[in-house]
Amino acid sequence: MSVRTTRQSEPELTFSSKELFDLAVAWIVLSVAFALLLAPIHRVAGVTIGDFVTMVGLSFVTVGVAFLLHELAHKVVAIEYGQLAEFRADYQMLFLAIMSALIGFLFAAPGAVYHRGRITKRENAMIALAGPLTNHLLAVLFLPLMLFGGYLGVIGHMGVLINLFLAAFNMIPFGPLDGKTVLTWNKAVFSAVFVVSAVVLVGFILTFGFW
Repeated sequence: MSVRTTRQSEPELTFSSKELFDLAVAWIVLSVAFALLLAPIHRVAGVTIGDFVTMVGLSFVTVGVAFLLHELAHKVVAIEYGQLAEFRADYQMLFLAIMSALIGFLFAAPGAVYHRGRITKRENAMIALAGPLTNHLLAVLFLPLMLFGGYLGVIGHMGVLINLFLAAFNMIPFGPLDGKTVLTWNKAVFSAVFVVSAVVLVGFILTFGFW
């Protein structure tokens, strides 16, 4: 991959075979990790193989979609700013996600969109904000499903909760998380997005429960 040093006049959204493979692996591993956490067939008596498989499916359409569109939002905005951008999975962190889920908690940092090219602090912050804001939008889209019973209701609840959690978590100003990039650019914008994300997440949990 070459390094772009000038803006691209007509950005194009393309995916390499390596990027598609990494996205697919991260999507599947995250879904399995969340299923191991929420339907721990290996730790809790009474949890059946059917329960676990069902949870994998539910995680695939909630956790997986939340992760995938979060990362694609970073990529799309980066390309709009003339960047070379590709997602790369972090296989060590994916392994850690599975191992942590097996013992009853989950730490998931499946990878990131890496981008190159000339860019301002504001543009870099916009790329970072695209992920959490996309999760907020997805939470709104999942919300109506909570009005239904059965699996649709479960998908709605999981979809809202996971997306609100990802938005708030990624706005933490630490390490490679999006919040640090936004804070570096503008403290007021960071504070507004972080506080709203945290308050909405806590409010949802207090109103509808964690699970």
